[in-house]
Amino acid sequence: QVQLVETGGGLVQAGGSLRLSCTASGGTFGTYGMGWFRRAPGKEREFVAAISWSEGRTTYYADSVKGRFTISRDNAKNTVYLQMNSLKPEDTAVYYCAGVDSVLTFTTARLYDYWGQGTQVTVSS
Repeated sequence: QVQLVETGGGLVQAGGSLRLSCTASGGTFGTYGMGWFRRAPGKEREFVAAISWSEGRTTYYADSVKGRFTISRDNAKNTVYLQMNSLKPEDTAVYYCAGVDSVLTFTTARLYDYWGQGTQVTVSS
């Protein structure tokens, strides 16, 4: 059973930065495509970023975070990261890490097999 645990959330002022981490256990991390999603209060869950399996040569970003967020992975540490810069109040949400056992990279939440419990990110204005 694959388990994903997110860390790194918190409270930050607008314009600040945070780095989220998601560490996997119980599977072969290098074979998983990984993604980050978020759910803001009263809104649907939305895609944030995704990275392909193995060396992570392919990445995708939501338009709302492009140029500000960077997804990366360290297979030796079974960890995927989301570096978030120039944060805005509208980035406030619970951020979820997700994994899929596939060579394809997905931006659709329902295609992911494994999910973390989420970490809260709050950006104050």
